Amino acid sequence: MKDKVFTCVKQYIAAHGMIEPGDCVLAGVSGGADSVCMLHLLVRMQKVIPFRLAVVHVNHGLRAEAGKDAAFVEELCGRWGISFFLREVDMPGYAREHKMSGEEAGRLLRYQAFAQVLGEIKAGAPGKIAVAHNAEDRAETMLFHMFRGSGLRGLGAIRPVRESVIRPLLCLNRAQIETYLDAAGLTWCEDSTNGEDTYARNRIRHHILSYAQGEICQGAVSHMGELADILAETEDYLERETDRIYDKYVTEDLTYTVNQKEGLTGEVKVQLTGLGAEDIVMKKRVLFRTLEKMTPHRKDITSRHMEALLVLMEKDGSKELSLPYGIKAYKEYDYLFLKRAEDAAAFLGSLPEIAVEEPQLTPGVPFQVAVPGTGDFLFTLWEADFPPPMSVFYRKEQNNPENRYTKWFDYDKITTSLLLRIRRTGDYLTIDEALHTQSVKQYMINEKIPKARRDGMYLLADGAHILWVPGYRTSRQYKVEKNTRRILEVRLIGGNHGGTDRSVVDGRGSR
Repeated sequence: MKDKVFTCVKQYIAAHGMIEPGDCVLAGVSGGADSVCMLHLLVRMQKVIPFRLAVVHVNHGLRAEAGKDAAFVEELCGRWGISFFLREVDMPGYAREHKMSGEEAGRLLRYQAFAQVLGEIKAGAPGKIAVAHNAEDRAETMLFHMFRGSGLRGLGAIRPVRESVIRPLLCLNRAQIETYLDAAGLTWCEDSTNGEDTYARNRIRHHILSYAQGEICQGAVSHMGELADILAETEDYLERETDRIYDKYVTEDLTYTVNQKEGLTGEVKVQLTGLGAEDIVMKKRVLFRTLEKMTPHRKDITSRHMEALLVLMEKDGSKELSLPYGIKAYKEYDYLFLKRAEDAAAFLGSLPEIAVEEPQLTPGVPFQVAVPGTGDFLFTLWEADFPPPMSVFYRKEQNNPENRYTKWFDYDKITTSLLLRIRRTGDYLTIDEALHTQSVKQYMINEKIPKARRDGMYLLADGAHILWVPGYRTSRQYKVEKNTRRILEVRLIGGNHGGTDRSVVDGRGSR
């Protein structure tokens, strides 16, 4: 049985491209049966695939026996020759501070700890975070999302691979895992909270999923996993189609952020003659996307809002509809507009300045900064003795239109702590090789950037000297040259800056 389980997991890892030679895999190990099984299988897998393996254990500060769990995992790692990292977090305190459930807080803190440790140890290698979700976890999540009214995205449930996170045990159920551990002579820690019904997922596991397995169909969990795969594939296809149709018929003019709770101001214009000819499924998805751009939480968009928008599309003449967060939808001739017309002056003073300082930059490790209404900035510092070689960056054209949202700067030419901020009086750019300057105000006028947008655009600044107007130009002062020793790569992803870089960051700062 032990070898059969190993073969199953080995094939599952290969089928989903989870681990490649040279990878650095950080396993999240709680000490429970699932994570101990995963760790043992990964140790065996190293004989098949050459990769580095390390372990992180997160103490949530919740249970009295948590210290014993950490000691158990550390002893296990010592016995198997695996690097061990302990991170302690205050889950209850974080949940209270951020007004969220303990379950949600624990998940956020765990993945923050995983990402931090991985950044410290991977040393330029592709980094993976291995977590021990099994087939029953996936089925529970699927039911949980279904009961809450989720769409295809939620019903696709836990995926085998999502960005840098891999789940090698999704092909196994709990019985297979425990049988494997018994055959290998391995023990594990029991989390006392697993037997409680405090969390919704525990109630689904104890009362609904167990009933389905015992009274309806013994293969219920396996069948749900197969369905989740089909739904995930379907959602991926529909997402690509939504991107294509959205780009074809929708024009954005989204400007500044009111604040993180309120969402974006600006306008989205939908060409009705084109969208109206699409299938109803795609109409709904494109309309949902337009609302998603302007509201901070997906859960605030209901089927009632979608139906109202569809009715508005079909009506003759000019009509108007009120939606969440003060959004007005109105129809004029062949266009549907969604708009939030707020007074920018009332909010611009509250837009935060975000500092990026050298201690935050570990060479080769992307440092992520979320900017409300703009997207996520990824800062990666590259040094001369750190791969990839400097010549790779030197050959890149900084003003190449294909790289509008990824730029490179000579880090040693920066004189102050970098700031992400809106424009100020006196801001300037260096515009040519002779180092002539131009005011940011004049540059924005020349580029015909709408006036309403200028005061809400985040810029990357070194004092009054602007390194980059994201989506537009960089300052020549910070150009990468042959003798550059340290390069700062800055990438803007996601958000609503129009021309979104949809690439996935793999930890090396490359596509």
